Order: sequence, then C-alpha cells, then structure tokens
Amino acid sequence: MKIHEYQAKQLFEKFQVPIPQGGMATTAHEAYEIAEGIGGDSFVVKAQIHAGGRGKGGGVKVADSLSDVITLADQILGMTLVTHQTGPEGRLVKKILVEQALDIRQELYLGIVIDRTQARPVLMMSAAGGMEIEEVAARTPELIIKEAIDPAVGLQPFQTRNLVFGVGLDPMLLRTATGFINNLYKMFVAYDCSLVEINPLVVTTDGQMLALDAKVTFDDNALFRHKDLPPLEDPNEIDPLELEAKKHNLNYIRLDGTVGAMVNGAGLAMATMDLIKLAGAEPANFLDVGGGASADMIANGFRIILSDPRVKAILINIFGGILRCDVLAEGVMEAAKQVKVAVPIIIRLEGTNCDIGRNLLGASGLNFTVAGDMLDAAQKVAALA
Repeated sequence: MKIHEYQAKQLFEKFQVPIPQGGMATTAHEAYEIAEGIGGDSFVVKAQIHAGGRGKGGGVKVADSLSDVITLADQILGMTLVTHQTGPEGRLVKKILVEQALDIRQELYLGIVIDRTQARPVLMMSAAGGMEIEEVAARTPELIIKEAIDPAVGLQPFQTRNLVFGVGLDPMLLRTATGFINNLYKMFVAYDCSLVEINPLVVTTDGQMLALDAKVTFDDNALFRHKDLPPLEDPNEIDPLELEAKKHNLNYIRLDGTVGAMVNGAGLAMATMDLIKLAGAEPANFLDVGGGASADMIANGFRIILSDPRVKAILINIFGGILRCDVLAEGVMEAAKQVKVAVPIIIRLEGTNCDIGRNLLGASGLNFTVAGDMLDAAQKVAALA
C-alpha cells in the first residue's frame, strides 16, 4: 500500500524525523493560506501523485511570492501529470503540498528496503541525492553505501557511522544524522514498511537535516496490525479495476496486453502469463482467484476482466483442487449473465470435477474453446488476441 508524500511526512513527524514546514491543499485558496502561515516569500508547490519524476513533468514548482503560490497551485491542480512512472496516460493531480523553500547546502539519498535474498532490511545512503537511485545504481554503484540490519538486534551505532562517513557527511553532523537515521528505522519497523525513501535528504546552510521528499510503502499483509493506515490509501491513485477487485478479495493487477487471464494460484498465474508471452501475445492482467474462491468471486473476477476494453480474448486456466472446476464453471456462467461476452474464451480445466465443469460450460451457450494443455491454451488465445 502506497501513500502520498504529505501523508508520509505526517508519519515522519510522529517519529521525530525532521521535515520542512508545509501542508496539503486541494484548492489555490488553501495553498495561499498554508503559505501565509509558513511565512517568508519563497515556497515550493508539489503535485501529490503516486509516481516519481514529478519535477521533470512540471509537477514541482518554486513560488517567489504568495501571489505566485496561487498561480502555480492553479496550474498544477487539475493537470494530468505525465512522468516515466505514470505511463503515457499520466495521473490527474487533485492535491498539492505547499512547503517552505530551503537554502540547501547538500543533497543526499536515504532509503530502507526489504532485501528478500538476505531476509532483512537494508539501509542505503548515497551522496548522489536528488538523482534517480536506479540510475545511480546502474552508473556509479560505489556511491551507494549499504548496511543490512539483523532484525534480532536492530540497527547498531557502527552501522549508522558507516553510512554517515561513507557518504562524506560533515563529522559535525554525526549526532544529527545518527538520530535522523535511527528514528527513520524505528518508523520502518513500527509500521511494517516494505520501503521508505527520502530523495533528497538535505542539509541546509544552517546545518539542519530535513526530509525534502518522502516515499513510503507498507506491507499489505501487515495492515491488520495498523488500523490507522488503510484510511490513508487514496482510491484516486488506484486503477478502478484493481480497486473493484480489492472489494471482492481478488488478487488483480492490470497490465498492458490484450489477453485477459483468470487463474487459481499465484504460481500458476505467473506461469500462464509467461506462456502467453512465449506464444507471442501480452497478458492484460494478473488475476489469481485463489484456491478457495466461490462462484460469486469467480463471477466478479470474470466481470472485471471483461470491463477492460483492451481485452480481445480470455484464457481461463484452472487446476481444480480446493477450487473445484464445476464451481469455476458456475461462476463464469453467472458472470456471463451480467456482462455481455463479446470476446472468445479459451478454457483449460484439470483436476477436481473437471468433466462436470466442461459439461456445464458446454451447455451454457458461451463462445469458448477447450484447450488440451497449458501450452495449447496459450497458443490458441494468442492467435485470437
């Protein structure tokens, strides 16, 4: 689960991670009032969307006066911001963050991520702040200092010192930087984060360290422990079909292809998408209905797939175990009653009650083709899509 920058900074404040003065606005008038409350005559107006590269896309502007804040807020609010992470369709900006402008002496990168190969959090720090960390990793990986943290003992003082001195930070800032890093790690653990990123972390001319940007992602599987986090999710930042799938407890991710896929089991779903690509087509979605899906869940999943106008053919690949093939067939037929099925369907059913499921679908009147195996199913659906 992702949240906006302004929300991440509100969490930072709870853990004494310093941030610039500022606030979120949804209108130019609100932006003016926030800037007026900050004081001074120089401000930063930042679009709030779940994507990086906002500055390059025109979503981050500096205002040299209060009147400029109104002008820039009007420009950014309501714009469709296109960055390398949004795709060509871009994102509609409905919220902005207005902050004090800072006199910056140094820009750094600071991030914490779960390294699954080491099965532990890894702290990363770099003197190349303000740049895309992927680009730094590709071109100058030696600029990224890493410290893997043993969850049993936590972040150790020598590790924060390794980071601080490794990026060439002024030794006079050792205590400030150590406190900053420790507090950020405490937040990472407390909220079951999968990613916390500050790019840039800045040192001002008067020696302050502040999180100029903030990106936080939470582990969805741990949200039951944090009742205050789900309300922070912005439905406007989620694909409408993914949002609909979430309501029905379906694991659905929208992709860019033309082959809709319904599969039970994440591993089988991944293998199915690989086969679709090997057959020369592109999957339009990842949809794992799970082992214990009901006919109603199947119907909703099928309806969601058909709601995507890019889908030209559908592949249903089910290995009947806990999810019986006859239950799958009933769900597909129920969905077909709700939504007009105007695309061909390829079905591969194996396992529990597969013959019953095939017979039900055969008598349904739906336009579908039975495949002999997974490869045959992928080749047939690719030819149709």
